[in-house]
Amino acid sequence: MKKLVLYCIALFFASNAIGQYYLRGEIKSDKNLPLQNVKIFVHSARTLFQSGNYGSFGFTVNKPYDSLTFSLEGFESKSVYVKTSDWLNVTLKTAADFASKQKQKLISVIKDYEQGSRYKWFTGDETYFQLVENDIVKTSKFPNTGFSLNVNKASYSNVRRFLNTKSRVPPDAVRVEEMMNYFNLYYQEPPPGDVFQIRSHMSVCPWNPQKQLLYLNINAKRLPLDKIPPGNFVFLVDVSGSMDDEKRLPLLKAGLQSLVKNLRDEDKVSIVIYGGTVAVWLQPTSGKDKKAILTSIEELNAGGDTPGESAIRLAYKVAENSFIPGGTNRVILATDGDFNVGETSEKALDELITKQKQSGVFLTCLGVGMGNFKDSKLQILAKKGNGNYAYLDDQMEAEKVLVKELTQTFYAVADDVYMNISFNPAMVKDYRLIGFDNKKDALADTDSDLEGGEIGSGNSTLAMFEITPTDQNNFTTGTSVADDIATLQLKYSLCNDTTTKNIIYKVKDDLVPFEKLDKDLRLATAVTMFALKLKQSKFFPDVDWNSILAIASRVCNRSDYLQNEFMTLLEKAQKIYPDKKKKNGK
Repeated sequence: MKKLVLYCIALFFASNAIGQYYLRGEIKSDKNLPLQNVKIFVHSARTLFQSGNYGSFGFTVNKPYDSLTFSLEGFESKSVYVKTSDWLNVTLKTAADFASKQKQKLISVIKDYEQGSRYKWFTGDETYFQLVENDIVKTSKFPNTGFSLNVNKASYSNVRRFLNTKSRVPPDAVRVEEMMNYFNLYYQEPPPGDVFQIRSHMSVCPWNPQKQLLYLNINAKRLPLDKIPPGNFVFLVDVSGSMDDEKRLPLLKAGLQSLVKNLRDEDKVSIVIYGGTVAVWLQPTSGKDKKAILTSIEELNAGGDTPGESAIRLAYKVAENSFIPGGTNRVILATDGDFNVGETSEKALDELITKQKQSGVFLTCLGVGMGNFKDSKLQILAKKGNGNYAYLDDQMEAEKVLVKELTQTFYAVADDVYMNISFNPAMVKDYRLIGFDNKKDALADTDSDLEGGEIGSGNSTLAMFEITPTDQNNFTTGTSVADDIATLQLKYSLCNDTTTKNIIYKVKDDLVPFEKLDKDLRLATAVTMFALKLKQSKFFPDVDWNSILAIASRVCNRSDYLQNEFMTLLEKAQKIYPDKKKKNGK
């Protein structure tokens, strides 16, 4: 008995000794400026902390001495061995090559690009990748080009948000391929047994009669509802303080609840939250128990900081633990993208999510909010996570993404999908891919660097080239001796199968007047012109709004809510971006 008492006393003092050291200090630069968001790695506990707004920090540790590593982009990392009861003054030295590396990166990527001509856009703390538009390419020198077919649709709804608030749109927020593919136009079911169907059409370019437009349309098979595999969905919900707005967490809650109401018994849902802390809010629960899932979502409240990195790790772990072989395993990240604890840079998140996707779990990003919306972070996560990305600006968009287009959003039919196209120099003098623009800091644009993405069930993807025909093209169009315009190669792999499959398709010279094109293709053209004008593209002439409205009004289905809304957005944009007055005689 005496031994037991002594053991309990020893255990009591030992437990009280753990965590009794409070490590405090501040971090400054070599110019004596406080540094915030410095990562502080505690080696003994393998835990990551971060400095506050004025470079100060404070946290408990369980050892009297410990090793710490301090790191921040643009500064040399510093490791120290410290007495944890002492106040720490840490100075980080600016990396000698940081400024020069940044400058070289900007100059080497943008060739003959006039930075000074860009409009200065003030969007609060919102972040967008700066994009470099695809240039006009001489076919005789570079006949081959390639691009990924993993097209998101976030740009359209984000642009709509700006126009609805009577604001100009940041040019880099306009991603043309996402705009033209928002409506899922010109869909046709592939033949039985085929994953994809490819179609092409040629027409006169409506904004430059001397050029032609080549339309490429790739349709993915639609999975029958009774054959959709069971779903293992992990809702990763940002409940940090930045989500405390009616257009953020409440909107996400309503959207996710709409999704839950359409789940089947064989589906299951887990909820991981992050906001101050990271936790499993709801353990894997069958779609049969909708009441429990809906109640868990309803009880979510916003507050705290945003430890996105650790939350992503936990969500993937939950998904892996409840993994369904042959099923749809997906993390659904719902956030404004404002990560401020742990790994926060686009590069760090890129590396994190690239490792996590090896588990076979896909990722969907749902973005919300304005003022501090981090579009660039969500783009990175979706691309590297074998996933997709949507921006929810209102309840209608939430219903569209999470209910009406449920199978397109969550059920992939193919992965790592990308396209190579080889133009015929005898028929095409030069070409320009419209949209699918590269990030400013992208590496060399070669086919070997292409990274494809997933394509959802029943998805129609459009790509558009502006081409200049050769004399041979002009003379032989419509005749039996007309040569092919190009050869297209679609590469993809089936989900959970790394074997690459190929489809070869010959693009025929089937030029028709623009008015003879299918209505869906003409509407897609109007949306593309709308996007190019908002983007203030240097490749798009001074086409007036009335010309775009004329094309759209002839093909728009006014009984379709989204198409009718597009006409309204055109009219709003016309007021926000008035046409330039033309000089007399011009």
